[in-house]
Amino acid sequence: MPAWRHPTTMAPSYPRRVTPDPSEVPQAFREVLRSLRRADVRGDVVLVEAPAPSRIAPYAVALDGEIIVDGNAAASGRFVVLHDPDGQEAWNGTIRVVALVKAEVEPEVGTDELWGQVAWSWIDEALSDTPHEALGGTVTRVTNEAFGDLKERGRTVIVEMRISWTPLETDMTSHLKAWAHLLASCAGVPPLPDGVTMLPGKAS
Repeated sequence: MPAWRHPTTMAPSYPRRVTPDPSEVPQAFREVLRSLRRADVRGDVVLVEAPAPSRIAPYAVALDGEIIVDGNAAASGRFVVLHDPDGQEAWNGTIRVVALVKAEVEPEVGTDELWGQVAWSWIDEALSDTPHEALGGTVTRVTNEAFGDLKERGRTVIVEMRISWTPLETDMTSHLKAWAHLLASCAGVPPLPDGVTMLPGKAS
């Protein structure tokens, strides 16, 4: 498990709030951190703590992740939990999950007009048993075609999904699992038993 920093050090430059005394850290965010510490996800997902955004909310935590297939990363992404005790209108709540998934997919995806809808159905499925609301996001496809001396590389298609939603609970276990499920879906990897490999993260 990565060495978790105290949440008051995660967003010191948030413009609306002076960094509080540790005893003033909201209970809701403490519960968020505890649930992330104990969460188990797919055994082929590697997580590492990442620098959290500092200007979106007064409290934040971020994890970078990769799903590993045959020793290589088949998909990667980031899972961020934001907390603003005062709430934010766009969130319709005080906690917001912001997630990113990026993967290289089969070239045929570049010409499939329905693929974005299919990809979005995966996040709907992943979150089906997870209490949440205000789900929104985008699915982007980038096609790269090589020419000349690079033509042997052929055509590659990168898919990027950016999603956010408002949890209706402080336990992030099922939310983190849903994101890991999406990583696997984008990578075309079948389900695996739970269990997570963690790497030590760097404090910033």
